[in-house]
Amino acid sequence: MQQHRQAKWNDTASEGHEPLLSEKDTTRYEPTDTHLPDELTREGVELPSLSEPELVRHYTRLSQMNYGIDSGPYPLGSCTMKYNPKFTEDLAALPSATVHPDRPSKSAQGTLQIYYELQDYLGRIGGMDAVTLQPPAGAAGELTGILIAKAFHEYNGEADPRDEIIVPSSAHGTNFASAAMAGYDIVELPADDDGRVDLDVLSAAVGDSTAALMLTNPNTLGLFERDIEDIAEIVHDAGGLLYYDGANLNALLGRARPGDMGFDIMHYNVHKTFATPHGGGGPGAGPIGVRDGLAKFLPSPQVGEEGEEYTLFDPEESIGKVHGSMGNWLVLLKTHAYISRLGDTGLTDTSAKAVLNANYLASQVNLDVPFEPFHHEFVASAAKKDAADFAKKMLDYGVHPPTTKWPEIVDEALMTEPTEAESRKTLDQLAAAFNSVDDEGEDVISEAPNATAAKRIDQTKAAREPVLSWQQISD
Repeated sequence: MQQHRQAKWNDTASEGHEPLLSEKDTTRYEPTDTHLPDELTREGVELPSLSEPELVRHYTRLSQMNYGIDSGPYPLGSCTMKYNPKFTEDLAALPSATVHPDRPSKSAQGTLQIYYELQDYLGRIGGMDAVTLQPPAGAAGELTGILIAKAFHEYNGEADPRDEIIVPSSAHGTNFASAAMAGYDIVELPADDDGRVDLDVLSAAVGDSTAALMLTNPNTLGLFERDIEDIAEIVHDAGGLLYYDGANLNALLGRARPGDMGFDIMHYNVHKTFATPHGGGGPGAGPIGVRDGLAKFLPSPQVGEEGEEYTLFDPEESIGKVHGSMGNWLVLLKTHAYISRLGDTGLTDTSAKAVLNANYLASQVNLDVPFEPFHHEFVASAAKKDAADFAKKMLDYGVHPPTTKWPEIVDEALMTEPTEAESRKTLDQLAAAFNSVDDEGEDVISEAPNATAAKRIDQTKAAREPVLSWQQISD
């Protein structure tokens, strides 16, 4: 397979990187008279001084040195980096979409209507009876959901014994963190030989101390939990709640609903399932849906309808605010637009193509996929190669690599989710990249990437000693 060459700056004077604006051309501005105290002023400042064409070309080159969903396929397993339709971006950029969060309800009826309709859309998609849009990210949604579960047990006078959350070993790391942040002890649940929940192990784990089981379905191996109704019965019989991690909802749209499976609480990663850009810390949104009996614990305020007017109200046993306003408004607006344009038929088609694409790609890859049948994502094994090295070499073939080293149940895991948006031609390109790297020797891939703007980095040092600004480089 032909290797890819990413754009890069070829200037030895700048040590091979695109110079900062301040390194190109600056103008010094001297201080002017001001009423500010001396400790709040500076003795002049140097600012970049470039023409518009120079500025545009600078940022265009930087964009060409990066990789994003507009550059090519981005098959990160469970992160669901799907293509983001531009019509939603255009909608969010409209001047009328600029709404101050403290605007009075009577002058924000259009905004509240969007919120109200989206609550209804998400409730119907997930099989939930009530939805809050407040949480600003998936992990924030998880924490909100667990706090609702905690409030439920406190309300019923059972908070004292119920101090444990059960989490499968293959769950997202945020599940463990969210439960711990809410003050719970974690009970880790190992998978059975098929990669699913072991009913005997679960039965032994639940009891009077169980507050909830956190689960996603399909799970992180892409496998559908076929015993989900039995799982729900075991948890409910023990007095616990069943929490759905919505990371893999892409596989279920229009076909199955967590509420119908017995889940009591769920979060929606609308920045994954409904195509809003995410990654690198944002933007995101993690609405929470709940079944009957839990709506009174939702964050306040909620959006309701009285006659022909949309209003805000506080649920009677609300856990309080979890975000400064009503949630990440523009992310939610794009979610509403995405769902509205696709409709029931389009969402059902989305899940069909997501599952089809994952299965087609896996059939074209020469790697071992130990667990099947899978749905929208699969986990292949790099076998005797280091998965991190394998992934870095894939960059040289012009594609973004999958998630690596996780879940740990698969040796040297390559967790792959192509999403419904990619064509067969692109899937063939991805498969060719997988197979080309598989044919390479470890001595070759251990030096990768070689064709990218940025070469191999020391990941450990980058995590422990991050350099986050040009001032740190200068210092």
